[in-house]
Amino acid sequence: MLPRELLAEASTPAGEPITLAREGVSLVVRVRNEVLMSSRVHGSEEAMAEVGCAGLRERRGVRVLIGGLGLGYTVRAALDALGSDAEVVVRELIPALVEWNRGTLGELAGRPLDDPRVRVEIGDVGDALEPSRFDAILLDVDNGPEALTVPSNARLYGARGLERLRTSLRPGGALVVWSAFESPRFARALRAAGLNGEVVRVRARGKVARGSRHLLYVGRAARLRSVS
Repeated sequence: MLPRELLAEASTPAGEPITLAREGVSLVVRVRNEVLMSSRVHGSEEAMAEVGCAGLRERRGVRVLIGGLGLGYTVRAALDALGSDAEVVVRELIPALVEWNRGTLGELAGRPLDDPRVRVEIGDVGDALEPSRFDAILLDVDNGPEALTVPSNARLYGARGLERLRTSLRPGGALVVWSAFESPRFARALRAAGLNGEVVRVRARGKVARGSRHLLYVGRAARLRSVS
């Protein structure tokens, strides 16, 4: 059993205990004593940003929405893929995670919240959706579209939620949904919503070949047709 050092504890908005601990060489966040995230496994979170932000570096005025701060790896990967005038909006439900990312967790991903391109908002990611606002939307707020961490998130993955997500994308924009499990039903729902869904399998630990793989459900909004 790995040595465990409790570093911080708080409560989620639902009143459940959430802790930050050092377990061996890893930093681990637990809710109800179950592992929510670990610094040992973050390759797929970085891949989510790389897929969603591909091709955006040279574009001006790019805006990206990230649902779920996690340990900051997705934010860092997005910043690395974007230009100097981009804006990254991070929506996180748990205030303690934001506090810990500004403190103990900050060094893991090179303190991405200190970057002036980042704006952090406490609240539901669904409340940040507005028509034609984002070039990419990256969602890592659950274990997948059929494995909900927060029951209210179900509204994001149904027909109405996907329609809101689609209309919140600018033409050609990408929606990427992280999942630990396969969901053929969600893949079909993406296509039905006009998002031309595809599934990308990525290593959970990035360059480390061993271990599990996670899935990225990717949908892209239609591009405007040029008028000749």
